[in-house]
Amino acid sequence: MKPDEMKASKTALVVGANGVIGRNLIDYLITLPEWNIIGVSRRGGVNSDRLRYVAADLLNEEDTLAKLGNLTSVTHIFYAAYQDRPTWAELVPPNLAMLVNVVNVIEPIAPNLAHISLMQGYKVYGAHLGPFKTPARETDANHMPPEFNIDQQQFLEKRQPGTEWTWSALRPSVVSGFALGNPMNLAMVIAIYASMSKELGLPLRFPGKPGAYNSLLEMTDANLLARATVWAATDERCANQAFNITNGDLFRWNELWPKIAEFFEIETAPPLPMALEVVMADKEALWNSMVEKYDLMRNTYEDVSSWRFGDFVFSWDYDFFSDSSKSRRYGFHEFVDTEKMFMDIFEQFRQRKIIP
Repeated sequence: MKPDEMKASKTALVVGANGVIGRNLIDYLITLPEWNIIGVSRRGGVNSDRLRYVAADLLNEEDTLAKLGNLTSVTHIFYAAYQDRPTWAELVPPNLAMLVNVVNVIEPIAPNLAHISLMQGYKVYGAHLGPFKTPARETDANHMPPEFNIDQQQFLEKRQPGTEWTWSALRPSVVSGFALGNPMNLAMVIAIYASMSKELGLPLRFPGKPGAYNSLLEMTDANLLARATVWAATDERCANQAFNITNGDLFRWNELWPKIAEFFEIETAPPLPMALEVVMADKEALWNSMVEKYDLMRNTYEDVSSWRFGDFVFSWDYDFFSDSSKSRRYGFHEFVDTEKMFMDIFEQFRQRKIIP
């Protein structure tokens, strides 16, 4: 046994290990010597000290049992997996089934299971449906289903009584951080859109709905979220509680957008509503030429495209923020400057040769 493994007293099962949330959570856990980490995803990953990956199809009960059925050392499940579907109703069965399959396998075989952490979002508050009550609070009433986040939490609430483990639910706003091939990565949307605008000699136009340019918004840094997730999973005060987790500041695109353009050294022009999923659909050849021209990492256009999610976020012509004071009352006091967060992520993309 290696020295690092001898120190570790907890074992994290990070489900959804290659997403923007799971990847940053693993990066944080690696810095904490008391943790061993097992990352679960469809694609697997590269093993290292205190970290190993398992590739599993969580929608398949038999495969989940075969791949996870020997993980008896798990003490904490961090659930951040997500499967996209075309409609809100279609999201429910797969996303609930994956969580159920994981818990059904791990709970009976892991005698020291202490906590299940569930990653949610503002869909709990109906933010995806239209203008919702702001600031949203953890005590707000649920809305008319379908909503898989609510179904997942209710599953844990019903399962937990009489067990030795507790649960927590983390509710970030839009999460930004480094990840590839993720369907919900706003920073990547902006970085690729801005880089292509520059390559074409175009100004950076805000592509969303007119009202969205002036709405009041907030974001959640993936690194901040990772720290909050581990805090909620290990602080007894957080047992069986939900928490909004945000950077702690508010912004409007009309102020931030010109600063983003300045980072990419291009001009801005008045907003022009356009569906990125449509106007960027024919840009694969442009992307491939940029990869060659600037000697970028050989990422496929699909891996760096989250246009549908960008359209979703840029359509919010209503205020989009929550009250995150509960997390502070319970002991989590960290915050992040959102403007700096975006610039740091863009710089990271540039240093890793994701963008020119």
